[in-house]
Amino acid sequence: MSARGPAAVSFREALRFWLQLGFISFGGPAGQIAIMHRELVERRRWVSEKRFLHALNFCMVLPGPEAQQLATYLGWLMHRTWGGVVAGSLFFLPSLALLIGLSWIYMAFGQQPLVAGIFYGIKPAVAAIVLHALHRIASKSLGNPLLAPVPWAIAAISFIAIWALKLPFPLVVLGAMLTGAVLARVASGSLAHGKGHAAATQGVRVAALIDDDTPTPPHALFSLPRLAWVLLAGAVLWLAPMAALLLAYGWNGTLTQIGWFFTKAALLTFGGAYAVLPYVNQMAVGHYHWLSTAQMMDGLALGETTPGPLIMVVAFVGFVGGWAKQVLGPDALFLGAALAACVATWFTFLPSFIFILAGGPWVESTRGNLKLTAPLAAVTAAVVGVIANLALFFIAAIAYPSSANGFFEAKPDWVALTLAVLAALALWRLKWGVIPVIAASAVAGLLLRWFGLA
Repeated sequence: MSARGPAAVSFREALRFWLQLGFISFGGPAGQIAIMHRELVERRRWVSEKRFLHALNFCMVLPGPEAQQLATYLGWLMHRTWGGVVAGSLFFLPSLALLIGLSWIYMAFGQQPLVAGIFYGIKPAVAAIVLHALHRIASKSLGNPLLAPVPWAIAAISFIAIWALKLPFPLVVLGAMLTGAVLARVASGSLAHGKGHAAATQGVRVAALIDDDTPTPPHALFSLPRLAWVLLAGAVLWLAPMAALLLAYGWNGTLTQIGWFFTKAALLTFGGAYAVLPYVNQMAVGHYHWLSTAQMMDGLALGETTPGPLIMVVAFVGFVGGWAKQVLGPDALFLGAALAACVATWFTFLPSFIFILAGGPWVESTRGNLKLTAPLAAVTAAVVGVIANLALFFIAAIAYPSSANGFFEAKPDWVALTLAVLAALALWRLKWGVIPVIAASAVAGLLLRWFGLA
């Protein structure tokens, strides 16, 4: 039995939400997906659970930041092309502005005790948000382990493959897709998770604006002219700024090389930022000498503790590279660095918009197709294992911040671990939102550093 869904959502109302999301999307992809799930599926009921997960599965197998692509997809589904462009852009623009400001402070004034204290408190909150997201996504996408053990087995194997065997994320995704394809043929029901006790006690399912059986809107149907238009627009949006940089600075110019390098990096970001960061570090530090290894680590910390996708660390890399290479001369260090950050961001995110706007109609046409949904369901299960690995990584990072390898090589930071536990309790037991948890953690970190307790 289903209750009537919410009223139609205006573009202005959606715009307000996407803008708000851009400022609260902490916690990396796991935390960002959890925020969107809570707001769009559970609270606002703009999209149903199945439609949300189907879109998420598609975004998981694309190169690029999956949470930003999911926002783009949902915005496009609700309000056509401009809805997708607005949703995807607002997902990272607040982060870009914030990172440019923080990068300027970092380069001009060095490490600030005030900022260090705030970051000390935020990092445990980020770990708690990821753990909370892991629990929510696992319970939704995997179901009861006694009724549906196969998704849990795929998640466990994926965790072992990433954590213990150090296999690259694309290989894990490929293995999950192949497993799902085989299971669709030999055991078609094995990937359908059981709903367990909670579903049995739920008598009324509240309908969503875009529900399981809502017909695909006309603009989301496949059209060859529309596909050609999207690809042509994407090509122009890439070629025009690249040609301008080439004419202004030459092929070997720093800004031109930043655009070219991050175009290549954008096509390698399968599985999110952590899959491509080693490549970015290797090239930006070792080949181009845009920044040092220590600066790269500081940039990663900034990326982890600011809203937006973690791949926004490219803005920091671009800013520091533009500052170090003085791309607009020594008298315009900030303007040159800010321009370099914008160039890095533009060429990193442009492919994501093209993938979603071009491939969205195909995704809508595959709903209910077992041959396609089974491999994607297996990918979702595998991603749960990857998120578990991310949660473990964050916990180790806050517990052993002075350890080179992160695990058990120094005395644990019990204060940071306590903050993580308190943040987790606030999320689980007190039902706090992400913003109050992050704000309280930031204040706690600042006070602890102020009184010398951490």
